[in-house]
Amino acid sequence: MTIKSLHLKSLLMCSLGLLSLSASLPAETELPAWAIGPFIRPETGNPVIDPDASILFNCPMRKKPIRWESLHAFNPAAVAKDGKIFVLYRAEDDTGPMIIGHHTSRIGLAESADGVKFSKQPLPVLYPDNDNQAAGEWTGGCEDPRVVEGENGLYVMTYTQWNQKDWRLAIATSRDLVKWEKQGPAFAKALEGKYAKLKCKSGAIVTQLDGDRLKAVKINGKYWMYWGVGVVYLAYSDNLVDWTILEDGKGEKIAVLQGRAGHFDSSMVEGGPPAVLTDKGVVVLYNGENLGQEGKVKGDPTLGARAYSGGQALFDSKDLTKLLGRTKTPFFKPELPYEKTGQYVAGTTFIEGLVYAKGKWFLYYGCADSKVGVAIYDPSR
Repeated sequence: MTIKSLHLKSLLMCSLGLLSLSASLPAETELPAWAIGPFIRPETGNPVIDPDASILFNCPMRKKPIRWESLHAFNPAAVAKDGKIFVLYRAEDDTGPMIIGHHTSRIGLAESADGVKFSKQPLPVLYPDNDNQAAGEWTGGCEDPRVVEGENGLYVMTYTQWNQKDWRLAIATSRDLVKWEKQGPAFAKALEGKYAKLKCKSGAIVTQLDGDRLKAVKINGKYWMYWGVGVVYLAYSDNLVDWTILEDGKGEKIAVLQGRAGHFDSSMVEGGPPAVLTDKGVVVLYNGENLGQEGKVKGDPTLGARAYSGGQALFDSKDLTKLLGRTKTPFFKPELPYEKTGQYVAGTTFIEGLVYAKGKWFLYYGCADSKVGVAIYDPSR
């Protein structure tokens, strides 16, 4: 089926029986009724994942042992499985110059019974290898995963391929979260390769609460993904692997979320963890970068220049391009020392992992591009 044959309104018709998510907050920090939260950091346990310089990995590219998570462990995906919470996190080794983006990244795996105390696998589960994706992943690596559960126990990861020159949104699949099969760039096959070389990242697939965990959901026969950095766009898929960018009648990408002057997301917006379909619409949790106070366009004066905070936006479940609501202030922002010091000194709470488990919502985030933190929303309180 070609994009020209798709009728947007009919594609975006939503099924019934969706979950309602809301929160009641004090007036000074009140979230909209449609939003998920509030998320509170646990009193103890953070950061939940730190880098470890003692772990070695025999890199197939460098052909020698590498301290694969010696510098940083951050920007996590998360998924619930077998009564536990699994976090897949980006780890950087100590190769290359000490500049952001110039080390090699690999993706590690950790598990937890309570969502706070984690044990790690000793070796990365996704990394640059001598495979058909090496040209896109070496020497930069595999970065910033998001993971959803699909049909029949298949797990789907969106991640960034980075070769120190170009970055592309890619897909990997797994049955056990340990062995991953790389599927290549997300948009490579669609529209006769129109977007095969597009620089893109940050794919947040739409999910729905199904029983005791989030799963990818089809809306009128299609899976949907909010994606992009700088501006957020939409894409759709039949199988969670091959994605087509949603275009307008002129063949242009449809921008659905952009930055706002004077706000925490004034510089740009970027896809966050998997989006959630509710009876209010589709809740998109996203990352916003703040501008400083210089120049004609200014950011939020309560946040520092280039600080990353979390926002939420609500889209119509019958038209996923239609923005219905948006938080005016960040629902989650850098506050603690480990969120303001490290590799990214401007401060970052970069949200990427969202899990529903044990009757609570767990939000996993990168702390200053250096460590992994968690915040929890308990709807019963």
